[in-house]
Amino acid sequence: MENCVRNKDAIRGEDVPGYDTAGSVETNVADGFTLVAVGDLIVSRALTKGNHLGFDKILEILRNADATFGNMETNIFDARSFGGYPQAEHGGAYHVSLPELGPDLRAMGFNLLSYANNHAFEWGIEGMRETCRALDQNAVIYAGAGANLSQASAARFLETPRGRVALVSFASTFTPMSRACDPAGEAPGRPGINALRLREYITVPQATLRSLRQLRNALPYYDPSYGGPDSVALAGAKFKAGEKVGYSYEPNPEDVARILRNVRQGKQLADFCIVTNHGHEPGNWSQLPADYEQSLARKFIDAGADAYIVHGPHQLRGIEIYRGKPIFYSVANFVMDDLRTPVGADMYYDHNMDPRVRTDAEVTASEMSKGYETDPGFCDPVFYESVITVSHFEKNQLAELRLHPIDLGHSRRFANRGVPALAAPPMAKVILARLKRLSGTFGTELTIEDNVGVIRPNS
Repeated sequence: MENCVRNKDAIRGEDVPGYDTAGSVETNVADGFTLVAVGDLIVSRALTKGNHLGFDKILEILRNADATFGNMETNIFDARSFGGYPQAEHGGAYHVSLPELGPDLRAMGFNLLSYANNHAFEWGIEGMRETCRALDQNAVIYAGAGANLSQASAARFLETPRGRVALVSFASTFTPMSRACDPAGEAPGRPGINALRLREYITVPQATLRSLRQLRNALPYYDPSYGGPDSVALAGAKFKAGEKVGYSYEPNPEDVARILRNVRQGKQLADFCIVTNHGHEPGNWSQLPADYEQSLARKFIDAGADAYIVHGPHQLRGIEIYRGKPIFYSVANFVMDDLRTPVGADMYYDHNMDPRVRTDAEVTASEMSKGYETDPGFCDPVFYESVITVSHFEKNQLAELRLHPIDLGHSRRFANRGVPALAAPPMAKVILARLKRLSGTFGTELTIEDNVGVIRPNS
């Protein structure tokens, strides 16, 4: 009977060796364990086969780690034999690469990828399945997508000589039709990604909220119960009172509970657990995370995560060290080699271009200049400036975090742009100074040594 009771407690994460009173789990890797984490992989070809100046030094960093992580923001299939179709919804582009990218990702050093993002379902179920097959065939572990919600939400595992690594992947930015679901009654489950739904509010002063309420009340057939006593729903947007005009988000509690459960289980079955979110909120223009992110990140660490990694905004945001574990609020871009073809007729329509006259490259160039919605667009050099993060662990503690600045070649011609190289000293100083300022918001001390950013939590 006593063993049964302890097993029941273990399911709840209580009274289990390795848990403290807050419910977190200790890191359990061998000394020298190294995690390399980078941002978005918008890649359309096999990069190791090309002549990319400085890319060899990038590969040295990627390959010299136990776990090398990135966000898989493209799909992998051969359009000539592909059985699917471009979807009516797209996440801003129709990202696709040839099957040769599968072995090339492994050759680069990647062994862990997140696949929950706003581009995962642009080519439908068929595109997602082809991509998953390409990754499986090349022994690249991925998480965040699956045949139903349970599979998409589950932790996936990488075996390394210094410990077993779990990966839990979700997206707060996603196309509506890409969200996976589980079976219910006679209805089957739906393939898709592990989504974190957010309720978005626009915060405004009280006086503005009163004016909006008056406007809403003057409209015919409004539902007075919709929006709540402290908020106003109007024309598809929700408003609530705040100190200044901006955006505020409330994560869906059911989604949060599901992700937390999988974080706990991932750490219970592994030595090291990575949790990762693809979220653009409040927008690509912002160097600060959305207002919900810090609280949620800390919950994941408390539940057992050893690192929390955000990607999506396409530019760097700050780094926090919480309970000795790194929180990356955005690792920005790693590759923006956006030579995709085909792009899908919907993108021609979105950019008011005729596919009989214009080319796929011209559609892509137009997108890169406009960006998403009201964002400044990818013509800004800041989107081509990033870092490779290298987290080194000793005695189950983060001993040192090194940040290698990279340059994705904003000034290069279109066909050569987007492949990273180590940034030259002047650019490296600019990138690290920005990251130091943004990380200082979270009380993180970042020093610059030989054009590399260094964070030593215990120094």
